[in-house]
Amino acid sequence: MKISPFPPNFRSNHHRINPLKSLNFSLPHLLIFLIFTLSVNSYTISPQFLQIPYSNHCNDVVSETPSVHLSNLTLHLSSAIFSGGSEILGPRNALLAGKGPSGSALFRTLFVYNTLNDHIFAVQGRLVLKGRRGFGRFRRGLRLVSYRPPKIPVRVGQAVFKLHGFWNSESGKMCMVGSGVSFLRDVNVVLNLDYLNVSSIFTSFVKGTLRNLGNVGDKNYFEGVEILGVSMGGYDFTLVESEKGNGGFSEFDKLGSVSLGFKTGEEVCSVVQYSSRVELVYSDDCGAGKCSVLGEGSEFVPEFMVFDEVECLENGRVRYMLRFLNSSQSSYNLPFDPSMTLVAEGVWDGVKKRMDLVACRIVNATESLSKGSVGDCSIRLMLRVPAWFSLRNRSVIIGQMWSKKMVNESGYFGRVSLQSEENRQPRPDGLIYNYAEYQNVEKVCEKKIKAKRKGKTYPDGHTSDMRFDMTVRNKKGHKAWGYSSPLSVGDKFYDQHQLVSDLAKPVVEGNQSRSNMMNVSYVLNFKNSPNFKLGAETPLPSSVVISAEGIYDADTGFLCMIGCRHLSSHNKIKNNNSIDCEIVVTAEYPPLKAKDGGNVKGNIQSTRSKVDPQYFNSLEFHSNSVYTYQARQSLWRMDLEIIMVLFSNTLACIFVGLQLFYVYKHPDVLPFISIVMLVILTLAHMIPLLLNFEAMFLSNHRRQTLLSGNGGWLEVNEVLVRVITMIAFLMEFRLLQLTWFSRSGEERLKNLWVCDKKVLYLSLPLFIGGGLIAWFVHLLTKPYMNIILLNLESANSTQISLLGELKSFAGLVRDVILLPQMIFNLFSDSNVKALAPSFYVGMTLLSLLPHAYDLYRAHNSSWSFTYIYANPRMDYYSTVWDISICCAGVLFVFIIFLQQQFGGRFFLPRRYRENSLYEKVPVTGTE
Repeated sequence: MKISPFPPNFRSNHHRINPLKSLNFSLPHLLIFLIFTLSVNSYTISPQFLQIPYSNHCNDVVSETPSVHLSNLTLHLSSAIFSGGSEILGPRNALLAGKGPSGSALFRTLFVYNTLNDHIFAVQGRLVLKGRRGFGRFRRGLRLVSYRPPKIPVRVGQAVFKLHGFWNSESGKMCMVGSGVSFLRDVNVVLNLDYLNVSSIFTSFVKGTLRNLGNVGDKNYFEGVEILGVSMGGYDFTLVESEKGNGGFSEFDKLGSVSLGFKTGEEVCSVVQYSSRVELVYSDDCGAGKCSVLGEGSEFVPEFMVFDEVECLENGRVRYMLRFLNSSQSSYNLPFDPSMTLVAEGVWDGVKKRMDLVACRIVNATESLSKGSVGDCSIRLMLRVPAWFSLRNRSVIIGQMWSKKMVNESGYFGRVSLQSEENRQPRPDGLIYNYAEYQNVEKVCEKKIKAKRKGKTYPDGHTSDMRFDMTVRNKKGHKAWGYSSPLSVGDKFYDQHQLVSDLAKPVVEGNQSRSNMMNVSYVLNFKNSPNFKLGAETPLPSSVVISAEGIYDADTGFLCMIGCRHLSSHNKIKNNNSIDCEIVVTAEYPPLKAKDGGNVKGNIQSTRSKVDPQYFNSLEFHSNSVYTYQARQSLWRMDLEIIMVLFSNTLACIFVGLQLFYVYKHPDVLPFISIVMLVILTLAHMIPLLLNFEAMFLSNHRRQTLLSGNGGWLEVNEVLVRVITMIAFLMEFRLLQLTWFSRSGEERLKNLWVCDKKVLYLSLPLFIGGGLIAWFVHLLTKPYMNIILLNLESANSTQISLLGELKSFAGLVRDVILLPQMIFNLFSDSNVKALAPSFYVGMTLLSLLPHAYDLYRAHNSSWSFTYIYANPRMDYYSTVWDISICCAGVLFVFIIFLQQQFGGRFFLPRRYRENSLYEKVPVTGTE
């Protein structure tokens, strides 16, 4: 029987099976084990792998050895990068050319098998190379746009290889052969890696090459690829333990009393991971070119550092890749650059409540990744988690970074302070907020807080109503957009990530005191537009963050705080002058149940002298958000209005159907129905279908989906509305068709056509004149609903457009649908019961129902920005208009009823009721 060195590909759920794990075999178990082993070794190598003989390319690196059984060993790389391979991945983005590696690499073993040699393992794995070009996003205006690379030529920015080979755990050598997948399936390659079984910080890098076995000129041929990654095998934390033993971190022993402690190292790892990006604050001794932590020869002075976690163990030992960035660089989805990265190991000291780290520079990697190694290890770091926040310090993580070298030695740099970006998550258990500026707040806010507005209900400081999105405007009218959110209320922290679906829940938990006057701390963050300026400070950061603390009065909805903001520093050195705390922030919250909605309005003022360089003119801000009560009411009203839309359209079908049934029973009444009325009625349902006016039912799909969290419900109902509207249109068109044909070809009915022409000639001036009057009155009165819409869209929204007025005018014409029939009856003096009572009463009721609902909504419902039924952009709505139109509709129904009983001119004097038509009488001649 032939023994194969490479077992077949087992399914992943068998990956961890080890038949030798137990030593207590019964006879059945032994038989099963023998059958399993023999079956494993009886298979031959996959035909694909037979094309690439291992012995020809790798036997001199790791000798081919027969396998025995599956192993529970796994091998993979972390934070791996590669260079080369542009022939298969496509050229890099021109903006990235020459700046760091070609992309990231991912290597993982699929199966590992023990062999007859205890130090050699048979390995099957997968290597993925991802280029720096690929799917991404960019901003165009205010929209986030996704882009894709061109489909032709096929260079997808990713290459995948399936490999098999052997790894020697004693020497660390690994050699594998294999082929590509997809468009690289004809490419055969050899992978060589130096992967030590147990490493230290100096030997933690795995280096290797991927070599193409093809010839130059072959399709998909590429030059050699170099790979550099971090080993995830065994690791000895020798350097940091040695430094702790030598007292290298003893100067921070006294800080344990002001730091938070954690039970396990994993807890502190999670805090560092959430606050991975820290700001670098350089001290005064960072001068004369001694600022760069990246070593001599590097002119780059980074502003931020990112903790990329490699490994976090339960005993508090950690490994990090420390990446350095400037303010314009993203910390996500980019492979690490060896010239901008340190490798570090550390340990969490649970007694002294700090993390001690030793970091080393990566050398020679800029020349070639295969030559990259760990060099200068003279860098030390200390991290801790403060036990409290305050107005001037809101960093979750703070620490120090320094060099062990002497000032005159190469690679020395001045001491650097580390602080995470302020006001960010997480909020570790045990963290408290210290209102240290209470006296200053009382002095500033004492006069402002006295202005009482009692008698109404204002937001409770413990709920999500306190957070709002805002628009900030400077003195020149330029705008910026951001948000304002409490950081803490009393002694409890506020959850700024509260979801809309949980608005009913309080966002501050714990023992909450409901004092009307409460201490609060806030975060105000807004992003600048290109023209937005605060003062003389240039350039202004892309995002302005103001930390504030003060007092909120729940009886009056008034908020008063003092604020601090960090000032930009061009020389990277920061001191006490790098923070401006001479700022006063005030805000007034509107009542919870204000019918006009209202906005939070406030000011940000500098209390500095106008000649001070840091002085800035007052900024005004207002909210763009809704209260919890308003959101609930809006959701409830949206559901109600959806039902009313469906109900009204269904009733329209029923009433038109009853009229059709009526005329089928009495076909002689058809000629006496006004064609003008039927045309208007048909157009009222046809136009929404053609011009998509019914999409106004989803006035702003994005905002409604945001509130309801389920756009599908609205979309389903929109389809139902369209279907029912189509049915009503077809039925009305059929009624129009029957009426038209009933008059055609009848000489005796020509007078009815003349009457309809007179209806048209008289109706048009009435409609146009009434529309103009309504337009002018509407512009003068500006109903509250339009004011709400204007406030919601933006402060500088344009006035109501002509198209909007035409829509409103069309709605007004639909409201008086019986007017043409009434005029037609007048001219024809007909008393024929042309319209069924169910039709003219029902259709009038459907026209007046939105106005009756608008009266209810105006006096009994809270503010909302969504209108599905009785949309003020589709008709004239106000108390005066609603009452006037309802009275006119009832009057028209009453007149139609009397006309069909006593004749079209029943209300005119008797002499005007007689027809002025003469019949010709035949004359008989006398001889």
